[in-house]
Amino acid sequence: MKSTRKRRSLFQTLLTGLMMSMLVISISGCDDDDGPDLTNTPNTTTKTAKYIFFFIGDGMASPQVNMTEAALADPNFRLVDGAVTLGALNLQQFPVAGMATTHADDRYITGSAAAATALATGHKTTIGTISKNADRTQNLKTMAQMAKEKGMKVGIVSSVSIDHATPACFYAHADSRGHYYDIAAQMATSDFDYYGGGYAKGNFSKYQGRAINFQGDIEALMTGAGYTVVDNLGALKGVQPGQKCWAYTGYDGSGALYYEVDRVSTDHVSLAEFTEEGIRLLDNEKGFFMMIEAGKVDWACHANDVVSATHDMVAFDDALGVALDFYNQHPDETLIVVTGDHECGGLSLGYAGTGYETAFNLLQHQKISYQEYTEIVESWVGTGMTFAAALESVRQNFGLGDAALNPALALTDNERAQLEQAFNDSMDPNFERDTEEEYLKYGPYYDPFTVTVTHILNQKAGVTWTSYYHTGVPVPVYAIGAGGNLFTGSYDNTDVAKKIIEAGSLN
Repeated sequence: MKSTRKRRSLFQTLLTGLMMSMLVISISGCDDDDGPDLTNTPNTTTKTAKYIFFFIGDGMASPQVNMTEAALADPNFRLVDGAVTLGALNLQQFPVAGMATTHADDRYITGSAAAATALATGHKTTIGTISKNADRTQNLKTMAQMAKEKGMKVGIVSSVSIDHATPACFYAHADSRGHYYDIAAQMATSDFDYYGGGYAKGNFSKYQGRAINFQGDIEALMTGAGYTVVDNLGALKGVQPGQKCWAYTGYDGSGALYYEVDRVSTDHVSLAEFTEEGIRLLDNEKGFFMMIEAGKVDWACHANDVVSATHDMVAFDDALGVALDFYNQHPDETLIVVTGDHECGGLSLGYAGTGYETAFNLLQHQKISYQEYTEIVESWVGTGMTFAAALESVRQNFGLGDAALNPALALTDNERAQLEQAFNDSMDPNFERDTEEEYLKYGPYYDPFTVTVTHILNQKAGVTWTSYYHTGVPVPVYAIGAGGNLFTGSYDNTDVAKKIIEAGSLN
C-alpha cells in the first residue's frame, strides 16, 4: 500500500518547523482527497496520541532526504521498474519540522546505540550502550515499555536484524550492543506484541557462543513465550490480532533484509508490508505504539553507495505512506514522528568536478547494491579475471563506460586508471590497506573495486562523500497529528523522546 499525494518542497517543510510557525498550514492546490486534512490536526493541550508511529531512518539526515526527493522528482530517474512512487516523498506531507542534535554522552559524533537510547528513553548514554545510563549501572525505561505499561500494544520493526542497536534500544537493556544473543533473548520477556523485519543475529552460532546468559535457541524462546514465529508474508497474514508475533523474511549474512535495490527481484517482505501487517495486528481500543527503522540506509551510506541508500529511503517512505493512510482514518488520535539517529557518510549533493551541475538521472543505471557487487568481485579472485572483463561487468551493472547509453557515462583516462588500480588491489589476495591513501580511497574494509565504481558513478551524478562513518550534523524531525506541534524548533535528540512521551501521556 502506498499513498500518492501532492507534496510540498523540503525547503517549505523545514522552514515551517524552524521558524516555529503555525501547526496548521495551507497547501495550495490540494483537493480534499489528495492528502491528510491538516486543518484537523489536534492541539496537544487537549488531545493525547492514542496511536503512535515512530519512524527512524538510521543514517538519515537532510542530505539523504534531499537526495531521495531529487531522485524521485527527476522524470528521467526510475528507482524500480513500475514503482508506485514516482514523485516527491510522503515525508513532505508533514506540516511540522524541527532539527535535533545527536551527540552522545561521551563523544560528539554518536553511534547508533547511544543515539537510539536517547530517542527511546530521553536520556543520553555512552557509545555502544543499549538503554542503560552512561556508566551502565541502571536500566532506562523506554517509551515502548511505558506504552506497554499503559495498556497499549507495542510493535518493533526494522530492516536490519531485530537485535541490532536501534530496535534493541526499545525493548532491551545491555552494556554492549555487541551482546546480540542476550539482547535477542529479551524479546521473549518483553511481552511486546509484534516484532517484524530482520532475523535475530544473536541466534547465529558464533553469537550464541558469546552469550552472557545462554538460554537456548531464540525461536524456541519466543515460541515458549507465546509468540507465533513466521518467515513469509503469507504466514504473517495468517496471524490473527491478539496473537503475539515475531515475523521475519529472507535475510542476509547479518540477519538483515536485503537492500531494496536487490530485494525487488524476490518475494521477500518489504518494510511497508511489515508496517501494514503490524497495524492490522496492533490496532485496538487502547491504542498502540510502533517503531519502524530503516537500518540499511546507514549501511549503504557507510559504504558510500548513494543508489542503495536512496532505494532504502524510498522503501522507508513507502512504509511511512502506510502510516499516513492510517492517520487519515484517525487524524485526531494519531501521531507520526520521523527522524534520523545521525547522519552517515557526510553525503554532499555537489561535487567539485561537476561544479553547479548535477545529473541524478545517471544513478538509474546502477542495478545492484555494493554488497551484492562485492560478492561478484570476490568471486573473481584467483580465476584469471581480466580488467577488460571487469569493465564489461561494470558497464552491465552500473552503466559506467557506456557512452552510447549516455555520453556522461564515458570513462576518462583518470577514472579508468583509478578502476584498474582498484581492480588489481581487489584481485590481490595479499592486499592490505596499510597506507593513508589506500584507507581514504577504499575505506576501512570495503572492496577496493566496488567502492571505486560507486564513487565514480556518484561523482558523475554530482554527489560525493566526506566519510565512511557517522557525522555530527543535526537531523531533521518531522511530525503530524496529535501532539505534532511539540516538534517545532531546534532541540536535542533526547527531547524527541520526551515530546513523544508527553504527546502520548506515556509517563
